Order: sequence, then structure tokens, then C-alpha cells
Amino acid sequence: MRYIAVDLGDARTGLAAGDALTGIVSPLTVLECPSGLCGGDALIDLVLKEIERAVGPGACELVVGLPMNMDGTEGPRARIVRAWAGRLAAKSGRKVHMQDERLTSAEADWGMARSGLTRGQKKARRDALAAAAVLRDFLASLTRPRDASDAGDEDPG
Repeated sequence: MRYIAVDLGDARTGLAAGDALTGIVSPLTVLECPSGLCGGDALIDLVLKEIERAVGPGACELVVGLPMNMDGTEGPRARIVRAWAGRLAAKSGRKVHMQDERLTSAEADWGMARSGLTRGQKKARRDALAAAAVLRDFLASLTRPRDASDAGDEDPG
């Protein structure tokens, strides 16, 4: 099964693609969101265009990063992301999974720390790398037993 991960941000939204069979995950792109568009239906349209470009009409499921608090609770931002993921599921007709995204942006930063990239180049790649980290975590969760505390549930709404 192919998956596309979405790291929803206020200014930028990162996308990554991966395959459960091979375990290979690759960052795809970062969508820049004009003021007020990230989290809106216009962004859903942009995301769906990128998904079609990346995987065509083929089957894939979506994984949306869920911004959990460090103590494992959900705050206001998580509720916003869940609502957006519900609209994405309804509009796309695809199954949407939620995945805890704690520390994925930090993981992206650590991965680029010694890359030699400029600050601007790192900023341009960060969200797609964070989406890739979300997807790697999700794929790893498919191969291990889950318990009730896992945030990788499948109910975006």
C-alpha cells in the first residue's frame, strides 16, 4: 500500500510519499500557504493536486501528522488538524490516518544540521522532511502491536 503524509503547518505544508511493502519514504514537496490559507479548503485542493501528481489515480491512503502536546494530550491545534483531516478525507474519498508528529520537525532539523545547506534552503525542505518522519513513524506502527495510547488512530473527525 502506498501512503502520502501531510505535515500541516501555518505557513507551509510538507508532503512525503512512502510504501508499506518496501518501507521506503521520500519527501515530496512543500506547499507555501498564502496568509490564512493553510488549514483551509483551498489547501486541500492543492494537496489533492500534488497527490494526483505523485501517485496518479492509483490507490493510496493518507497520513496526517497530529500535533500532540509533549505529555500526550491533544490541544487546540490538534483539534484544528483533526477537523481539516476530516474534510480532506471527505473531499478525497481516501482513508486518512492520524499519526503523532511530536518531534518530527526537530528530527528534520537534526537531519539537516550538517548538510551544508543555507538557512533558507533548510527552511524550504524542513516541512517535507517532517512529513517523511511522520510517515516513517506511521509505517513503523503498522508492524508493531498498538495499544490504546497510540495517537495513530484512523478517525480524523
